[in-house]
Amino acid sequence: MHDQNPVFIPGPTNIPDRIRRAMNTPTLDHRSPDFAGVLKPVLDDLKKVFKTAAGEILIFPASGTGGWEASVTNTLSPGDKVLVARYGMFSHRWIELCQRHGLDVEIIECTWGTGAPADRFASRLAEDSRHSIKAVLATHNETATGVRSDIAEVRKAIDASSHPAMFYVDCVSSLASMDFKMDEWGVDIALSGTQKGFMLATGMAIVAASEKAIEATRQASCPRCYFDFGEMLAATKKGSFPYTPTVQLIHGLRASLDMLFEEGLDHVFARHFRIAEGIRRAIAAWDMRLCAESPDLYSDTVSAIYVPDGFDSDELTNHAYNTYRVSFGIGLGEMAGKAFRIGHLGSMTDVMALSGVAAIEMAMKDLGYPVEPGTGVAAAQRYYRETVQTN
Repeated sequence: MHDQNPVFIPGPTNIPDRIRRAMNTPTLDHRSPDFAGVLKPVLDDLKKVFKTAAGEILIFPASGTGGWEASVTNTLSPGDKVLVARYGMFSHRWIELCQRHGLDVEIIECTWGTGAPADRFASRLAEDSRHSIKAVLATHNETATGVRSDIAEVRKAIDASSHPAMFYVDCVSSLASMDFKMDEWGVDIALSGTQKGFMLATGMAIVAASEKAIEATRQASCPRCYFDFGEMLAATKKGSFPYTPTVQLIHGLRASLDMLFEEGLDHVFARHFRIAEGIRRAIAAWDMRLCAESPDLYSDTVSAIYVPDGFDSDELTNHAYNTYRVSFGIGLGEMAGKAFRIGHLGSMTDVMALSGVAAIEMAMKDLGYPVEPGTGVAAAQRYYRETVQTN
């Protein structure tokens, strides 16, 4: 029965029984009117989560990385200059993908634990009088460091110089868990996936594209086939796909959207903050610190925690799994061996969060950490008791 423990990784996340049952469907002809009746409302409802009225929704059988590739190849050409800051593993991987596609990537190096540097973006864009920069890329929630960037401030930085660059945002580990305002923030491409806030298995990249981004596809010359925006939009407007879709995942996404709307998006965001804050109280009680350098950067979906000097975070996460069969996130990139991560997004409650805090406390005590079992649990309990909401 060991497989019944929840996971505390920042994705894939725990899948509710309701969503698993929704995916347990017989084969459906994806060329049939019945499939169109499922697909079209899903695409319309996804706009509500991205908070876009004019944006187009495209879903590709892929992970979030496929969303990166689709976004880049459909809107840019080899040699185009893009401006991006590197402040974590996923902004780093997006940079590498752009470089492999022959883009001229200008990188702003940042300390890991900080967020998207709006002021440095503003300075660089102001210098670009010839408008050679075609796109600005930002990661909303950096999963490796537990940092949420201020996307509205980055948009202000672009607007301050009246720069025409498009604005792309990776919201893979934030969408459907923390508020995202595509239209208000002037985002041209926002990309996500099914395996985090949507509480599904990995398998679909979800991209929202503005009218400006769709227009850019007409000039872009990066090779694309499987991820072609034009072919996908032409097909989905008819309620179909240009190739075989992930029908069961689309049924699961329907159930996920229903659950999010029934709870209410504002309540979903408040729940994620409350669960995250309880875990942050536990971390403070352990006398440990987050990788995020200041409270305004704290993520409500994942906390990355530095282990004390002399300890190996990989040994801790391995011990937690091998001994207690509970998964926590390992340290990635510059955080490898230095930090572990507690994912607290998607299908998560305060009671589930408490079980994760208790499990990692046991693992830390086993390995000689200066942590007394129960201190973090008690701190989180106090916060959850003080903030409990009854219906």
